[in-house]
Amino acid sequence: MIRTTRLVTIPSHIKQEEELHPEATGTFSSLMQDLTLALRIIAWEVRRAGLNDILGITDNTNYNGDIVRKLDDYSNSVIIRAMDHGGNLCVMASEESDGLISIPEKYVKGKYVLVFDPLDGSTNIDVNITIGTIFSIYQRIDPDSKSDGTLDDILQPGHKQVAAGYVLYGSSTTLVYTSGHGTHVFTYDPTIGEFIMTFENLEIPKRGNLYSCNEGNFFKWNNQRIRDYVNYLKTPSEDGVRPYNLRYIATSVADIHRTIYYGGIYLYPEDTSSPKGKIRLVYEANPLAMIIEQAGGKAISGTQRLMDIVPEHIHQRVPFFVGSKDDVTDLEIFLRNGKL
Repeated sequence: MIRTTRLVTIPSHIKQEEELHPEATGTFSSLMQDLTLALRIIAWEVRRAGLNDILGITDNTNYNGDIVRKLDDYSNSVIIRAMDHGGNLCVMASEESDGLISIPEKYVKGKYVLVFDPLDGSTNIDVNITIGTIFSIYQRIDPDSKSDGTLDDILQPGHKQVAAGYVLYGSSTTLVYTSGHGTHVFTYDPTIGEFIMTFENLEIPKRGNLYSCNEGNFFKWNNQRIRDYVNYLKTPSEDGVRPYNLRYIATSVADIHRTIYYGGIYLYPEDTSSPKGKIRLVYEANPLAMIIEQAGGKAISGTQRLMDIVPEHIHQRVPFFVGSKDDVTDLEIFLRNGKL
C-alpha cells in the first residue's frame, strides 16, 4: 500500500488525469463534481440515519425483489437529482429502478452513461454496519449524439468502462476510484467538505490468507468444485500458508475493500436459490472488477473474465469471483481440474 504524501483532492486528481487526454473538454470533470456532491449528501444522511427516521424499510420492493430500505430510496433519489440536469449524461440505470432512467426532456443530453447501486449492503443498514455506493461510467455508443440514451448504451461490456468507483460509509467515508490509470483511495474530510487522496496506485497483494463468502450457502452451491476449493483453503498445509481465515461482512464493497488491502479472494457463486448468481453484472460486478483489475487483481465469472461479458439486461446476475491474482488463478485451476 502506497500512502500518498501529496495533498490532492478528487477534483484536482481528475484534472491531472484529463491532462493525459489532450482531447478532453472538461465534461467528465463536471460529471464527477455532480456525482461527488451526491455522495457527500448521502454520507451526511447515513451519519444521521438513526436520528431522522430514515432507517427501516418502505412498503416497496425493487425490480430484483429486494425490500427497499428508506435509505436505499433516498440515496437513489439524491443521485438521480444530482445527475439528471448537468448536460453530461444521456441515460442512467440503477438497482432501484426497473428500466432506463431517462434525462428529462428539458435538459441537454451528454455523451456519458451512469449506472449505479445507490446503497450496497441494505440488509446491514438497520444495524449500523458498513454500507456503500457503487458506480460505473461509460461513454455512449455514439458520443456525438444529442438524443436520449438507449438500452444499448447501458448494456456495454465492462472493459468499455471509462471510470468506476465505490464509496464506503463506515468509520470514515472512503471513495475508491479508477479511470483506467490505477486504483486510488480518497477519504472524505467533513471539516473542509473534500475527498482527499490517502492512497495512490493501491495494489492488491499477489496472494492473501483471507477468503470471503457466505459459507452458510455451502451446501446450496451448484458446483462441487467450489466446495472443494473452499475446503482446500481451510485445510492446514505443511508450509503454514493455509488455512485461510474467513471474513464476511455481507456488504460486497466492504468485503472487496478489505480484500484489496489485505489480499485473498471474495466468492459469490451460483446456488440453488440464485442459479445465475447473486451479484448484478452491470452496476455491481463490472465496476468492482475494473477496480480490482486496476489494482493488479483478477475478476472472473468462473468461466471467463467478468469484464468481457456482454450484458443481456440491466439487472442480469452473474457468479462473482475476485481478488488476488494468484488466489483467483488457483480457483480457476480448481474449476478446470477439481484440484491444484
